[in-house]
Amino acid sequence: MPLHIETPIIESRPLSVLSNKSVSLKLEALQPSGSFKLRGVGALCEAHVRQGKKRFVSSSGGNAGIAVAYAGRKLSIPVTVVVPETTTARAKALIEQEGANVIVHGASWMEANALAQSMLEDPEVAFVHPFDNATMWTGHATMIDEVARSGVEFDSVILSVGGGGLMSGVVEGLHRNGLQHIPVVAIETEGAQSLNRAVEAGKLIELDAITSIATSLGAKMVCERAFELTKQHDIRCHTVTDLEALDACERFLLDHRLLVEPACGASLAALYSREQQLVADFKAPLVIVCGGATATLEQIQEWKKRYQA
Repeated sequence: MPLHIETPIIESRPLSVLSNKSVSLKLEALQPSGSFKLRGVGALCEAHVRQGKKRFVSSSGGNAGIAVAYAGRKLSIPVTVVVPETTTARAKALIEQEGANVIVHGASWMEANALAQSMLEDPEVAFVHPFDNATMWTGHATMIDEVARSGVEFDSVILSVGGGGLMSGVVEGLHRNGLQHIPVVAIETEGAQSLNRAVEAGKLIELDAITSIATSLGAKMVCERAFELTKQHDIRCHTVTDLEALDACERFLLDHRLLVEPACGASLAALYSREQQLVADFKAPLVIVCGGATATLEQIQEWKKRYQA
């Protein structure tokens, strides 16, 4: 039985009025772990259990770690999550709340991941990558299965990109539901735009550092699959500022009584901010409200004050 739940798809009246479009929201923020990550992480963890694995190790900036910890608790498997120094206190507390062990290491996810990789000598230990795994993408694709079954009509998908796992899953879901003609608008924040840079360069690019406050988008290089998909599917890469993402978080909370973190605010900013031009070609966008439980409202407001100053 899947560990994730089927999340609601709703019409956003505020965003529809604002943009003069018919905007639908896939509310992945309502997953038990607080983000879409549970779909793919849950599928991968269940696969590892079937293979006889007895412990999970993961590396994460927050949401994937929470999802692994949740899956481990549900499956009665001990979990260790290595997080970078940029991970919020809230994220670490939520991982520990699920009963997992948290290790803080490195300035970015890539450093944390290197330590996690060194902990895999025991064959009974399974590594749960936060975004680069085919089983995980297939799990993420179930959100598009649900949209297709619902009968909701949409002509584009707007989503945030970190390491590229969500985008890889969404594109898989579109193709397996006969929706391969639907474009994907891939949004990153400035300072974490590893996909955008890769597309511009025509090859995978590793950023020198993550300077965005949207630390959940903090992969200095996207997975190879995500980059390949930009050549195979209509994917339109764009960036928004941290301030636009933060503003979208506040406005979304007011409009829909749902708090999401800046990584999710990035995709919402495509409709809330000046970046509405990014979706000018579409009449019925579907926004993946990917969620994120790692930021509090006080944190978002503090980041916004600091940014404006």
